[in-house]
Amino acid sequence: MKYQKFEDLPVWNTALELAEKTFNTCGDKSFAYYGDLRRQMERAALSVSNNIAEGFERRTTRELIAFLYIARGSSGEVRSMLHLLERDSRFDHLKSQRAELMALVRSTGKQLNAWIESLEKRKASGTSAASH
Repeated sequence: MKYQKFEDLPVWNTALELAEKTFNTCGDKSFAYYGDLRRQMERAALSVSNNIAEGFERRTTRELIAFLYIARGSSGEVRSMLHLLERDSRFDHLKSQRAELMALVRSTGKQLNAWIESLEKRKASGTSAASH
């Protein structure tokens, strides 16, 4: 399927939901003494959707792939921080939110992996990049 704008991309919408729910979760009082963790989680989560959007707007397969890899890296950052929260009992009351965020970040990662793989195959076969 050919997408005309990044707002129509399923992976961008999943990533945006990840950012939104990350911001909501990080608003919890338990993050009050962990301002750096809170800001880093929020930045990393927001970076996922932003890099998908920026790569899409670049309009070349090479640049899109590069930005999708950055988005995938940011999703890994979020996943890593969620694992840290699981190990800290001060965040035990956020178990359901952590599980929801983990599901979203894993879904985003899977979608990014599939898209990157598809684009790389297309690029290798010489197929046009016009059909992001």
